[in-house]
Amino acid sequence: MRDGVSLTNLDQPLFDGADAVKRDLVDYLDAVADQIIGALRDRPLSVIRVLRGQPPFMQKNVPKYTPPWVRTAPLWAESSHREVSYALCDDRRTLLWFANQRAVEYHPTLIRMQDREHPTHLVLDIDPPSGESFSLAVRAARLVREALAEAGLAGAVKTSGAKGLHVFVPMQPPASMEEVAAATRAIAARAERLDPAIATTAFIREDRGGKVFLDSTRAGGATVAAVYSPRLRPGVPVSFPLDWADLDHVTPADFTLRTVPRLIGGDDPWASRMPAPQALSPDLIEEGRAIPIARVQAMHEGKRRARARRS
Repeated sequence: MRDGVSLTNLDQPLFDGADAVKRDLVDYLDAVADQIIGALRDRPLSVIRVLRGQPPFMQKNVPKYTPPWVRTAPLWAESSHREVSYALCDDRRTLLWFANQRAVEYHPTLIRMQDREHPTHLVLDIDPPSGESFSLAVRAARLVREALAEAGLAGAVKTSGAKGLHVFVPMQPPASMEEVAAATRAIAARAERLDPAIATTAFIREDRGGKVFLDSTRAGGATVAAVYSPRLRPGVPVSFPLDWADLDHVTPADFTLRTVPRLIGGDDPWASRMPAPQALSPDLIEEGRAIPIARVQAMHEGKRRARARRS
Protein backbone atom coordinates (compact mmCIF):
# COMPACT_ATOMS: atom_id res chain seq x y z
CA MET A 1 0.00 0.00 0.00
CA ARG A 2 1.35 3.43 -0.98
CA ASP A 3 -0.53 6.70 -0.67
CA GLY A 4 -3.76 4.76 -0.27
CA VAL A 5 -3.18 2.64 -3.39
CA SER A 6 -3.15 -1.13 -2.98
CA LEU A 7 -0.28 -2.56 -5.03
CA THR A 8 -0.66 -6.11 -6.34
CA ASN A 9 1.40 -8.80 -8.07
CA LEU A 10 4.57 -6.73 -7.84
CA ASP A 11 6.88 -9.63 -8.69
CA GLN A 12 5.23 -10.49 -11.98
CA PRO A 13 7.35 -9.91 -15.13
CA LEU A 14 6.47 -6.60 -16.72
CA PHE A 15 6.55 -7.75 -20.35
CA ASP A 16 8.69 -9.92 -22.60
CA GLY A 17 12.13 -8.37 -22.99
CA ALA A 18 11.66 -5.86 -20.20
CA ASP A 19 14.12 -7.55 -17.84
CA ALA A 20 11.98 -5.98 -15.13
CA VAL A 21 9.03 -6.81 -12.92
CA LYS A 22 5.99 -4.73 -12.07
CA ARG A 23 7.67 -3.56 -8.85
CA ASP A 24 10.42 -1.93 -10.94
CA LEU A 25 7.81 0.10 -12.84
CA VAL A 26 6.04 1.16 -9.65
CA ASP A 27 9.31 2.11 -7.93
CA TYR A 28 10.53 4.05 -10.96
CA LEU A 29 7.35 6.10 -11.36
CA ASP A 30 7.29 6.79 -7.63
CA ALA A 31 10.91 7.97 -7.78
CA VAL A 32 10.20 10.43 -10.63
CA ALA A 33 6.65 11.32 -9.57
CA ASP A 34 7.30 15.04 -9.11
CA GLN A 35 9.03 15.34 -12.48
CA ILE A 36 6.64 13.30 -14.62
CA ILE A 37 3.54 14.77 -12.98
CA GLY A 38 4.86 18.19 -13.98
CA ALA A 39 4.54 17.03 -17.60
CA LEU A 40 1.16 15.32 -17.12
CA ARG A 41 -0.78 17.69 -14.84
CA ASP A 42 -4.11 18.93 -16.24
CA ARG A 43 -3.52 17.21 -19.59
CA PRO A 44 -5.90 14.53 -20.94
CA LEU A 45 -3.89 11.35 -20.70
CA SER A 46 -3.68 8.20 -22.81
CA VAL A 47 -1.65 5.29 -21.47
CA ILE A 48 -0.33 2.07 -22.96
CA ARG A 49 -1.00 -0.85 -20.65
CA VAL A 50 0.36 -4.37 -20.85
CA LEU A 51 -1.60 -7.07 -19.04
CA ARG A 52 -0.33 -10.61 -18.62
CA GLY A 53 -1.27 -12.83 -21.53
CA GLN A 54 -2.58 -9.93 -23.64
CA PRO A 55 -1.04 -7.71 -26.30
CA PRO A 56 -0.35 -4.10 -25.23
CA PHE A 57 -3.21 -1.64 -25.76
CA MET A 58 -3.71 2.10 -25.59
CA GLN A 59 -6.31 3.24 -23.06
CA LYS A 60 -7.93 6.63 -23.50
CA ASN A 61 -11.34 6.21 -21.88
CA VAL A 62 -10.98 5.48 -18.16
CA PRO A 63 -12.38 2.07 -17.16
CA LYS A 64 -15.54 1.77 -15.08
CA TYR A 65 -13.56 0.65 -12.03
CA THR A 66 -11.50 3.86 -11.93
CA PRO A 67 -11.47 5.20 -8.34
CA PRO A 68 -13.60 8.29 -7.75
CA TRP A 69 -10.55 10.27 -6.63
CA VAL A 70 -8.96 10.02 -10.10
CA ARG A 71 -9.71 13.34 -11.78
CA THR A 72 -11.24 12.94 -15.25
CA ALA A 73 -12.25 15.26 -18.07
CA PRO A 74 -14.48 14.77 -21.12
CA LEU A 75 -12.97 15.52 -24.52
CA TRP A 76 -14.31 14.92 -28.00
CA ALA A 77 -12.25 12.35 -29.95
CA GLU A 78 -12.40 12.89 -33.71
CA SER A 79 -10.92 9.46 -34.43
CA SER A 80 -13.75 7.61 -32.69
CA HIS A 81 -16.40 10.34 -33.10
CA ARG A 82 -17.39 10.25 -29.45
CA GLU A 83 -16.74 11.94 -26.16
CA VAL A 84 -13.95 10.27 -24.21
CA SER A 85 -13.47 10.49 -20.46
CA TYR A 86 -9.73 10.98 -20.05
CA ALA A 87 -7.82 10.73 -16.80
CA LEU A 88 -5.83 13.70 -15.56
CA CYS A 89 -2.75 12.50 -13.71
CA ASP A 90 -2.31 15.37 -11.28
CA ASP A 91 -0.87 13.67 -8.22
CA ARG A 92 1.24 10.80 -6.89
CA ARG A 93 -1.78 8.75 -5.87
CA THR A 94 -3.16 8.73 -9.42
CA LEU A 95 0.27 7.92 -10.87
CA LEU A 96 0.65 4.96 -8.51
CA TRP A 97 -2.82 3.73 -9.46
CA PHE A 98 -1.81 3.80 -13.14
CA ALA A 99 1.42 1.97 -12.31
CA ASN A 100 -0.57 -0.74 -10.53
CA GLN A 101 -2.74 -0.99 -13.65
CA ARG A 102 0.46 -1.83 -15.55
CA ALA A 103 0.38 1.42 -17.50
CA VAL A 104 3.90 1.55 -18.93
CA GLU A 105 3.67 4.51 -21.34
CA TYR A 106 2.19 7.98 -20.66
CA HIS A 107 0.99 10.08 -23.61
CA PRO A 108 -0.52 13.45 -22.64
CA THR A 109 -2.02 15.96 -25.03
CA LEU A 110 -0.36 19.28 -25.87
CA ILE A 111 -3.28 21.14 -24.35
CA ARG A 112 -4.31 21.67 -20.74
CA MET A 113 -7.93 21.37 -19.74
CA GLN A 114 -7.87 24.86 -18.25
CA ASP A 115 -7.15 26.21 -21.78
CA ARG A 116 -8.00 23.55 -24.32
CA GLU A 117 -7.92 25.87 -27.36
CA HIS A 118 -4.23 26.77 -27.12
CA PRO A 119 -1.39 24.20 -27.28
CA THR A 120 1.39 24.77 -24.80
CA HIS A 121 4.13 23.55 -27.17
CA LEU A 122 5.05 23.15 -30.81
CA VAL A 123 6.55 19.67 -31.25
CA LEU A 124 8.64 18.01 -33.95
CA ASP A 125 8.91 14.22 -33.71
CA ILE A 126 12.17 13.09 -35.30
CA ASP A 127 11.83 9.48 -36.42
CA PRO A 128 14.90 7.73 -37.89
CA PRO A 129 14.41 4.80 -40.29
CA SER A 130 15.67 2.22 -37.79
CA GLY A 131 16.78 1.81 -34.22
CA GLU A 132 20.38 1.69 -35.38
CA SER A 133 20.28 5.14 -36.97
CA PHE A 134 20.13 7.40 -33.92
CA SER A 135 23.08 9.38 -35.27
CA LEU A 136 20.91 10.31 -38.26
CA ALA A 137 18.17 11.45 -35.88
CA VAL A 138 20.73 13.68 -34.17
CA ARG A 139 21.71 15.25 -37.49
CA ALA A 140 18.04 15.81 -38.35
CA ALA A 141 17.41 17.34 -34.92
CA ARG A 142 20.15 19.86 -35.60
CA LEU A 143 18.44 20.76 -38.87
CA VAL A 144 15.25 21.39 -36.91
CA ARG A 145 17.17 23.52 -34.42
CA GLU A 146 18.66 25.56 -37.27
CA ALA A 147 15.24 26.04 -38.88
CA LEU A 148 13.83 27.14 -35.53
CA ALA A 149 16.66 29.62 -34.98
CA GLU A 150 16.09 31.14 -38.43
CA ALA A 151 12.44 31.64 -37.39
CA GLY A 152 13.52 33.28 -34.12
CA LEU A 153 12.56 30.25 -32.02
CA ALA A 154 14.36 27.92 -29.62
CA GLY A 155 13.45 24.46 -28.37
CA ALA A 156 14.41 21.78 -25.90
CA VAL A 157 15.29 18.25 -27.02
CA LYS A 158 14.65 14.86 -25.45
CA THR A 159 14.90 11.25 -26.49
CA SER A 160 11.53 9.85 -27.48
CA GLY A 161 12.33 6.77 -25.43
CA ALA A 162 11.99 4.75 -28.64
CA LYS A 163 14.46 5.30 -31.50
CA GLY A 164 14.23 9.04 -32.12
CA LEU A 165 14.03 12.51 -30.61
CA HIS A 166 11.41 15.12 -29.75
CA VAL A 167 11.95 18.87 -30.02
CA PHE A 168 9.58 21.00 -27.89
CA VAL A 169 9.10 24.74 -28.37
CA PRO A 170 6.96 26.39 -25.65
CA MET A 171 4.25 28.61 -27.07
CA GLN A 172 3.30 32.09 -25.98
CA PRO A 173 -0.48 32.52 -25.73
CA PRO A 174 -2.74 32.91 -27.55
CA ALA A 175 -1.37 30.70 -30.36
CA SER A 176 -4.29 28.60 -31.63
CA MET A 177 -4.19 24.91 -32.53
CA GLU A 178 -4.41 25.75 -36.21
CA GLU A 179 -1.61 28.31 -36.03
CA VAL A 180 0.73 25.99 -34.12
CA ALA A 181 -0.04 23.13 -36.53
CA ALA A 182 0.74 25.36 -39.52
CA ALA A 183 3.97 26.61 -37.97
CA THR A 184 5.02 23.02 -37.22
CA ARG A 185 4.59 22.09 -40.89
CA ALA A 186 6.62 25.13 -41.94
CA ILE A 187 9.50 24.33 -39.59
CA ALA A 188 9.59 20.71 -40.78
CA ALA A 189 9.64 21.81 -44.43
CA ARG A 190 12.41 24.33 -43.75
CA ALA A 191 14.48 21.71 -41.94
CA GLU A 192 14.01 19.29 -44.83
CA ARG A 193 15.22 21.90 -47.32
CA LEU A 194 18.39 22.44 -45.28
CA ASP A 195 19.52 18.89 -46.05
CA PRO A 196 17.07 16.78 -48.08
CA ALA A 197 19.62 13.95 -48.19
CA ILE A 198 19.02 13.36 -44.47
CA ALA A 199 15.51 14.55 -43.65
CA THR A 200 12.10 14.11 -45.22
CA THR A 201 8.55 15.19 -44.46
CA ALA A 202 7.09 12.27 -46.47
CA PHE A 203 4.29 10.83 -44.34
CA ILE A 204 4.03 7.57 -46.31
CA ARG A 205 6.80 5.30 -45.06
CA GLU A 206 7.65 3.83 -48.47
CA ASP A 207 8.34 7.34 -49.78
CA ARG A 208 11.01 8.17 -47.18
CA GLY A 209 13.91 6.45 -48.89
CA GLY A 210 15.75 5.60 -45.69
CA LYS A 211 15.74 9.22 -44.50
CA VAL A 212 14.75 10.61 -41.11
CA PHE A 213 11.06 11.48 -40.96
CA LEU A 214 10.28 14.93 -39.57
CA ASP A 215 6.79 14.32 -38.21
CA SER A 216 4.86 17.58 -38.03
CA THR A 217 1.55 15.96 -37.04
CA ARG A 218 2.04 16.25 -33.26
CA ALA A 219 -0.39 19.14 -33.14
CA GLY A 220 -4.03 19.79 -32.36
CA GLY A 221 -5.41 16.96 -30.27
CA ALA A 222 -2.39 14.70 -30.79
CA THR A 223 -0.46 13.15 -27.92
CA VAL A 224 3.29 12.77 -27.39
CA ALA A 225 5.15 10.41 -25.08
CA ALA A 226 5.81 12.43 -21.95
CA VAL A 227 9.28 13.25 -20.75
CA TYR A 228 10.33 10.61 -18.18
CA SER A 229 7.73 8.16 -19.54
CA PRO A 230 8.94 4.56 -19.84
CA ARG A 231 8.46 2.94 -23.23
CA LEU A 232 7.29 -0.56 -24.05
CA ARG A 233 10.61 -1.71 -25.48
CA PRO A 234 13.36 -4.11 -24.45
CA GLY A 235 15.12 -2.85 -21.34
CA VAL A 236 12.31 -0.30 -20.68
CA PRO A 237 13.97 2.87 -22.01
CA VAL A 238 12.71 6.25 -20.82
CA SER A 239 12.11 9.51 -22.67
CA PHE A 240 14.85 11.74 -21.28
CA PRO A 241 15.83 15.44 -21.65
CA LEU A 242 19.21 16.26 -23.17
CA ASP A 243 21.50 19.20 -23.69
CA TRP A 244 21.94 19.96 -27.38
CA ALA A 245 25.69 19.63 -26.86
CA ASP A 246 25.32 16.07 -25.55
CA LEU A 247 23.48 14.58 -28.52
CA ASP A 248 26.61 13.01 -30.03
CA HIS A 249 27.54 11.30 -26.78
CA VAL A 250 24.38 9.39 -25.82
CA THR A 251 22.06 6.68 -27.08
CA PRO A 252 18.40 6.09 -26.17
CA ALA A 253 19.44 2.93 -24.32
CA ASP A 254 21.42 5.03 -21.81
CA PHE A 255 18.16 6.11 -20.18
CA THR A 256 16.07 3.38 -18.56
CA LEU A 257 13.80 2.98 -15.56
CA ARG A 258 16.90 1.82 -13.65
CA THR A 259 19.31 4.63 -14.64
CA VAL A 260 17.08 7.71 -14.79
CA PRO A 261 16.30 8.21 -11.06
CA ARG A 262 19.97 8.61 -10.20
CA LEU A 263 20.63 10.72 -13.31
CA ILE A 264 18.08 13.35 -12.30
CA GLY A 265 18.76 13.13 -8.56
CA GLY A 266 15.63 15.03 -7.58
CA ASP A 267 16.10 17.79 -10.17
CA ASP A 268 13.95 18.34 -13.26
CA PRO A 269 16.35 18.76 -16.20
CA TRP A 270 13.42 19.08 -18.64
CA ALA A 271 12.00 22.12 -16.86
CA SER A 272 15.44 23.68 -16.48
CA ARG A 273 16.28 23.22 -20.19
CA MET A 274 12.95 24.53 -21.50
CA PRO A 275 13.17 28.01 -23.05
CA ALA A 276 10.66 30.72 -22.22
CA PRO A 277 7.36 30.72 -24.16
CA GLN A 278 7.70 32.22 -27.63
CA ALA A 279 5.45 33.83 -30.21
CA LEU A 280 5.02 32.61 -33.78
CA SER A 281 5.62 35.02 -36.63
CA PRO A 282 2.71 35.61 -39.03
CA ASP A 283 5.00 34.74 -41.97
CA LEU A 284 5.78 31.31 -40.50
CA ILE A 285 2.10 30.58 -39.93
CA GLU A 286 1.14 31.64 -43.46
CA GLU A 287 3.93 29.53 -44.93
CA GLY A 288 2.63 26.51 -43.05
CA ARG A 289 -0.96 27.10 -44.11
CA ALA A 290 0.14 26.60 -47.72
CA ILE A 291 1.57 23.15 -46.88
CA PRO A 292 -0.95 20.28 -47.02
CA ILE A 293 -1.70 18.49 -43.75
CA ALA A 294 0.42 15.33 -43.91
CA ARG A 295 -2.18 12.83 -42.69
CA VAL A 296 -4.86 14.16 -45.04
CA GLN A 297 -2.48 14.25 -47.99
CA ALA A 298 -1.31 10.70 -47.24
CA MET A 299 -4.89 9.46 -47.02
CA HIS A 300 -5.74 10.85 -50.45
CA GLU A 301 -2.48 9.56 -51.93
CA GLY A 302 -3.10 6.12 -50.46
CA LYS A 303 -6.54 6.00 -52.07
CA ARG A 304 -5.06 7.15 -55.40
CA ARG A 305 -2.42 4.43 -55.31
CA ALA A 306 -5.00 1.80 -54.39
CA ARG A 307 -7.11 2.81 -57.40
CA ALA A 308 -4.03 2.67 -59.61
CA ARG A 309 -3.19 -0.84 -58.42
CA ARG A 310 -6.72 -2.06 -59.04
CA SER A 311 -6.70 -0.70 -62.59
